[in-house]
Amino acid sequence: MTRPDPALADLQLPPGLAEGQATMPGLLRYRARTTPDQIALREKKRGVWQGTTWQGYFEKARAFALFLKSQGFMPGDKLIIASDGTPEWFFADLAAQSLGGVTVGIYPTNPWPELQYIARHCRAKIAVCGDQEQTDKVLTAMQLEGGLPDMKRVLTVDWKGMRQYTESCLMSFSDALTEGSHLAADAAQVENYEQTIDALRAEQDALIVYTSGTTGMPKGARLSHRGILSDAWALGQVHGFAGKPMSVVCYLPLCHVAERLMSPVMQLSYGTVVYFAESIDTVTQNLREIGPSFFFGVPRIWEKLQYEILIKSRDARPLAQWAFKKALAIGTPIAERTIANNGDPVSLRDSFVGWLLRATVFSNLLASIGLDRTWISMTGGASISPSVILFFRAMGVPIYQIYGMTECSGASHAQSKRTSRLGWCGPALPSIVEQRILPDGELQLRGRIVFNGYLYDEAATAAAFTDGWLSTGDVVELDDATGQVQIIDRKKAILITSGGKNITPSLIENTLKESLYISEAVLLGDGRHFVAALIQIDLDTVGKWAQERGLAYTTYETLAALEAVKGLINKDVERVNARFSRVENIRKFVILKKQLDHDDGELTATMKVRRNVIEKKFAAEISEIYGPAKEAA
Repeated sequence: MTRPDPALADLQLPPGLAEGQATMPGLLRYRARTTPDQIALREKKRGVWQGTTWQGYFEKARAFALFLKSQGFMPGDKLIIASDGTPEWFFADLAAQSLGGVTVGIYPTNPWPELQYIARHCRAKIAVCGDQEQTDKVLTAMQLEGGLPDMKRVLTVDWKGMRQYTESCLMSFSDALTEGSHLAADAAQVENYEQTIDALRAEQDALIVYTSGTTGMPKGARLSHRGILSDAWALGQVHGFAGKPMSVVCYLPLCHVAERLMSPVMQLSYGTVVYFAESIDTVTQNLREIGPSFFFGVPRIWEKLQYEILIKSRDARPLAQWAFKKALAIGTPIAERTIANNGDPVSLRDSFVGWLLRATVFSNLLASIGLDRTWISMTGGASISPSVILFFRAMGVPIYQIYGMTECSGASHAQSKRTSRLGWCGPALPSIVEQRILPDGELQLRGRIVFNGYLYDEAATAAAFTDGWLSTGDVVELDDATGQVQIIDRKKAILITSGGKNITPSLIENTLKESLYISEAVLLGDGRHFVAALIQIDLDTVGKWAQERGLAYTTYETLAALEAVKGLINKDVERVNARFSRVENIRKFVILKKQLDHDDGELTATMKVRRNVIEKKFAAEISEIYGPAKEAA
């Protein structure tokens, strides 16, 4: 089994990083000069994990940069990347930045109209595509509905299935690297390239991340080298990354600011080894092979890992099942006491028992999902149930919540050992960001991690700020003693019933999603007499529950229609109602007949619910709850 390469024991932070004066291409060059033979990237090819050194990483990025320059790519130009995470993603990203250009990531799941909107809006000149599917979307976007007038060249990493393509703009990524390597043989070209890197400024745009667009069209947030590198540096300082062996698994879309921050940017800051998952479907298998020291997971990933452990324990022999349940029952109170005691066990007994439980019961289960060597793990991107945090904490895997948004380079707040209160997301990252809370509870931020504005949209940029402070749109509660914040909800998402009661939907929705059987919940009740919910069941967990009881089904729709399934979900709804006041209770619910889908416009690319779309698309289900017309206040 392949294991991560150890980082250098005497690793030092690169010059200029803490002061916010570094650039990403400059850090790549620094790594190539100081640790040229150390492994930076690993990708699985034909069943074997193959590595790329820092020197190889830099040379590939330089070769591609020289190719881009030969194609007329200039400072300020935009390059789009439509691909899953691969080493070529990293090469193209750093190549464009090294020339003073800007990289724009496109979600691999985006249909061609969304790709066309982003590529046209940012006026992209070059496209890098992962495979034939992504190439086809770019070519379609170039041919239909006004096309992509600025697009000059389309490069494809995996050329499989494309031998018959004849479009003159097409070229394989490997051929581009070859051309760039020939250009790198010219000493004058190399010297000029070095000077180009030296001329980069930390405050200039490095990447543009298009927001999810829960309302309206997505906007391109301009993130600087200084902003996102300062974010990675501060996050690593909070958790003591410097000098420790670090390896991560890159599996989320790199166009999302969280994966960009945790993989390539954190890597440049701390010398991390990045492993590329073969696909989102093989993450758990790849985790077992890699055993990363650092793992970032969105809440749904942690929920899936929890479910996998629970299923493994249920399928074990009776004695092993009993041991697991007993160990969890003992470990959970220890975890609660430890969190309440600022991350330290309250006694030697708790410390010893926690170690013993992990060594004798939990270690094999953690190894089965690849987390047995993980010493630091985080979650963000959405709210996570405290029960999930406690579950892993009881097993010896502390998960620290972070909070942030695209416009603040990904993370503005982070929990640590001393500040890991359940349901909260830690204090503001030190040295790089300030916070203030408005009278209505909205959180505002300012500091070097705040973005440079929205691309070609001065009005939206102006609207995002108040007296120099970035408006997050999130209503929070502040713990004055520790500086930690708890996210209550989006300011615009607060429901007001016809009786004038304010309801926080996300709190109730997240409590519903603590159930293994509920994957999504959308609360209703704005301007209505009572609260209701649209619920999407989890196909895997509910499917297994139905199989164990001999209930027949063939699809999600037939499973959701089973009366027994409604009874199962009703028990969870009643459990949630018992935790809230009467006015917040869910009086009616409907199980959705279909799973919410990004392709159908119901979810953003980051899997956030588009509430306005839900209200329209599921009008029949809502009428089933409230009647044909919305009840007037």
